[in-house]
Amino acid sequence: MRSISKIFLVDSDMRRRASISHCLSQCDIHVDPYENVSELRGRMSDFGLVLIHDEKNEISRAIDCMAEAGNWLPVIGFAENPDPRAVARAIHSGAIDYLAWPFAEEEIVGVIDDAAAAAETIGARRNREFMARKRIDRLSKREREVLLSVANGLSSQKIAEQLDISPRTVEIHRSNMLNKMGASNTSEAIRFAVEADFIA
Repeated sequence: MRSISKIFLVDSDMRRRASISHCLSQCDIHVDPYENVSELRGRMSDFGLVLIHDEKNEISRAIDCMAEAGNWLPVIGFAENPDPRAVARAIHSGAIDYLAWPFAEEEIVGVIDDAAAAAETIGARRNREFMARKRIDRLSKREREVLLSVANGLSSQKIAEQLDISPRTVEIHRSNMLNKMGASNTSEAIRFAVEADFIA
C-alpha cells in the first residue's frame, strides 16, 4: 500500500488553510494549499489526497475535474458543524470521507491512513468508470438504444421490431457501436456499459 504524503487542500479561508497546513506539517505531511478548485485544476498529478472545504459545490467540481483528467485521487470533505444532508451529498458526489472542523491531529491522520488503504482500489475502479463513460459518449442516440437492447438479450430481429428499423440497419448500428467503443465483441461492449453505469 502506498502512503499518502501530500494533501491538496482546497479552502477559500486563508486562516483556516494556514491552521490545517500547520496541523498536517506536524505529521510530516506536505500540504499544497489552494483557494478553489480552479487553482487546483491540472496540478493533481502526484499520488495524494484532496482535502476540501465543502462550499459552493467545490467537492463536485473537484470530482468532475479529476474525471476530465482521468486521474482520480481520494477526496475528503470538511465543514464546521456539517449538515447530514451536506455529508450525504458529498459522499454521493464521490468523497470517501467527511470531517467536522476543527479536527484533531490524530483524527485527520487516521482518515488519511484509511484513504490510502482504499485509494488504489477505488481509484482504479473510478478510472475504469470514467474511460467507459467516454466510450459511451461517442455513441449516437440510436447506437445507445441498440447497446441497451443487446444488453437486455434481444436479437437483431427483436431490436429491429422494437426500434421500427430493418435488421440490416440494426447490424450497421451494432457494428458502428463496437467500432466507436473500441470493443472487440458485444460482450466487451456490454462490460463497458456496466462499468459506465449505463446499464445495471
